[in-house]
Amino acid sequence: MRKERSMLTKLIVRNFKRFGIAEIDLGEAVVFIGPNNSGKTTALQALALWDIGLKAWLEKRGNQAAPEKRPGVAINRKDLVSIPVPSANLLWRGLHVRDVSVVAPASKAKDTKKKTQTSNVRIDVTVEGMTRGVVWSCGLELDYSNAESFFVRPIRRAGFENVRVSDAAYTEIPEAAADVKVVYLPPMSGLADREFVKQPGEIAFLIGQGQTAQILRNICHQVAFLDDKSPWDDMTQRLQNMFGVKLHKPKLIHKNSELVMEYEEHGIRLDISSAGRGLQQALLLLAILNANPGSILLLDEPDAHLEILRQRQTFHLIQNLAVAKGSQLIAASHSEVVLSEAAETGKVVAFVGKPHTVNDGSNQVIKSLTDIGWDQYYQAETTGWLLCLEGPTDLAILQAFANTLNHPARELLERPFVHYVSTNVPEKARDLFFGLREAKNDLVGIAIFDRLTKKLQTHPDFIEAMWQKRELENYFCRKDILLRFASGEYTYDLFAEADRAKREVAMKEAIEEVAHALRTLGRPDPWSADIKATDEFLDPLFRAYFKKLDLPLTFRKNEYYQLASLMTKDAIDPEISKILDLIVALACRAKKA
Repeated sequence: MRKERSMLTKLIVRNFKRFGIAEIDLGEAVVFIGPNNSGKTTALQALALWDIGLKAWLEKRGNQAAPEKRPGVAINRKDLVSIPVPSANLLWRGLHVRDVSVVAPASKAKDTKKKTQTSNVRIDVTVEGMTRGVVWSCGLELDYSNAESFFVRPIRRAGFENVRVSDAAYTEIPEAAADVKVVYLPPMSGLADREFVKQPGEIAFLIGQGQTAQILRNICHQVAFLDDKSPWDDMTQRLQNMFGVKLHKPKLIHKNSELVMEYEEHGIRLDISSAGRGLQQALLLLAILNANPGSILLLDEPDAHLEILRQRQTFHLIQNLAVAKGSQLIAASHSEVVLSEAAETGKVVAFVGKPHTVNDGSNQVIKSLTDIGWDQYYQAETTGWLLCLEGPTDLAILQAFANTLNHPARELLERPFVHYVSTNVPEKARDLFFGLREAKNDLVGIAIFDRLTKKLQTHPDFIEAMWQKRELENYFCRKDILLRFASGEYTYDLFAEADRAKREVAMKEAIEEVAHALRTLGRPDPWSADIKATDEFLDPLFRAYFKKLDLPLTFRKNEYYQLASLMTKDAIDPEISKILDLIVALACRAKKA
């Protein structure tokens, strides 16, 4: 770590947006992960708000803690360029800006009527960090004024939390904190076909509005015409290595202040608006990093618009460039690729329950999750239970059965943490479950296999079950279901009503032909529990069926699960309900964050 740079090490926030109270560890390179609306962006915005409040205080008060009886610097909501809100109270958790309490009258008072007392609910944001080897802590508190503004001041000293503003004692603003430069970048929003020169304040405003489409050329123009030419050269070289394109410097058309920027690909010069969204996203990230050396970079979904290989490449690119530029990288992401990469080279904070670091456990935990995948751990934390099936069609079939039965499992199966054991080998499911248990010791799971000859193991927290029939498809491999399919009771019915009789005849003939072939070969009956329904019966059946109709085969193995939806409630085997009951019982034991 470079001695001359600043690095934030912890964020503590109270009463801000989604957070009642949260304490988040930070580091050299940090990635926030979690489901939608879990607080990742809120944490980035808390850091941006702290920066806005600190700069406003220092501009008006310097590093003085309490220069007047009612210390506080007013901030208009319109000054929140990086976290714009239409009303200041939207910054407060649950819009709760004031507390109202009942004050009991004195026992000897003539007026025994109870009175109310109103007090402000404050937002507290404390950031800890290190600058030039000096460790510091800087806290700010926000007091709501009205829809348009609020006051900011240094946070109170311990013991003065509940006293009046004028009577409270406040902490000092550390000099080292004043050196911190925070840059917030929301997700890439595309690129405008034309762009005009903008002033720094307007650029910051548009970034805060999420309108990165209007500032990419401006940021590149800043980098291209720095006194030091190396940032531009480095940026263009990295883009060429990644995308095979040559980037040309932006040109300013003075008569209308328009910025024009081109790139060259296979000898053809094109406007930057013609580039793919991935190239534009990578260019924006590189430009922001090069234009803001020595800063705290808050990046919201920097992997947006990038395919998997580019996500990995881009994360390493910005991580390495941040180090080279003396900057700290704090990013929020949904990418499993970024999660796995960050777990190896940085700090990962999961926003599941209370925000917590997930890759600072024991060596055994880290090794286990590295082998299994950090994305698997994230899903385990989110749901608290694991479902192992042979493949995606098994999940789709169970969903169809649960819907028909109106079984409580239907909601659980909509978004399960599911792992597909395609080889139907129990050991693979066990390895995953017990590997995850190293990190989440209260995880529970269930694995459901096609029929096996070997005996399954028993464990109180990992249930192993198998179908009594050869495979799950056997439970809807029935003559009446196939005839219902042929009659048009199928989601993707491609035939006219007049063809119904022809289709039914074709299906009956196809069933008889394949059944006869199976008898000739000494194979099990098509409706037997012992036949492998998909390979041995349904595959040849549908080939024969579509051939009789002089049509191309349009219903294949990976679509057979749709036949399950044609089953009536009373026709579904009781074994299906038993397995669904097991899933519900297990999920009810789950302890999700």
